[in-house]
Amino acid sequence: MQRFNSHAGLHRLFEMSTRIFACLAALIFFLPILSHGVEYGVGDGDLLRITIYNNPDLTSEVRVSGEGKITVPLIGEVLVNEMTATEIGKKLAVLFANGYIKKPQVSVFIIEYKSKKVTTLGEFVKPGLIEMRGNSTLMEVISNAGGITANAGETLFIQRNSVKGSENRKDDIIISIDLIKLLEGTDMSANVPVLDGDSIYVPKAAFVYVSGEVKAPGAYKLTKGLTVLRSITLAGGLTIKANQDKTEIVRKIGNTEKSIRVKMEDQVMPDDIIVVPESFF
Repeated sequence: MQRFNSHAGLHRLFEMSTRIFACLAALIFFLPILSHGVEYGVGDGDLLRITIYNNPDLTSEVRVSGEGKITVPLIGEVLVNEMTATEIGKKLAVLFANGYIKKPQVSVFIIEYKSKKVTTLGEFVKPGLIEMRGNSTLMEVISNAGGITANAGETLFIQRNSVKGSENRKDDIIISIDLIKLLEGTDMSANVPVLDGDSIYVPKAAFVYVSGEVKAPGAYKLTKGLTVLRSITLAGGLTIKANQDKTEIVRKIGNTEKSIRVKMEDQVMPDDIIVVPESFF
């Protein structure tokens, strides 16, 4: 996996996600069918338009109630919760045919999607509550949240109710997604479907700090398996004054900071400070 430097490379993840989001915007209205091959099940707050062929006076727009019902002219209340538009149309056709209209042809179109929501937290450009348009994928949610910030870590977490409607967070399922593979498109399985009530969290990346006799001292994103040598490389390499053999890490252990002599192949930890001293000879 390619590492990131402190300048253009640090923003590579953000720039790549931005390009992908632009492409997704053109497809957003087709995702409910294309992404999963199944239709959307309606719920609380969704707005439906009902049309009966050759009966324009019965055309209506109805919103699904909190109980999952709609009120239809002539028929009255009809339970439609989690039914697809096609299923609702068939159900209404049966009800209209029962003494109201001969061989009715009913079409149902979803005007507004309001019932399915997810929460985005952490390193999203616009974190908050996201209303999903139909059946949505993780990439669509990321797009609707404005993308991922340059300070994002490498892993995205989805917290999901194991039992729909359950408020017992102890039973939640935690799904881990490799964010880099998702945004680069190298693992299509990472673009998982998201469900109503999901909480999606992208933590801030940890950093290591390189100081002393390096060409570009500063903070660098901690990536998996990052070593002392790689950290120094990200910092531009050693200066001619550097004493590589006496490189140390200042690491916080508990409430105290300790200086540890390290080898170049040693892995670094979050918030480590790598100190490359000057050689006096």
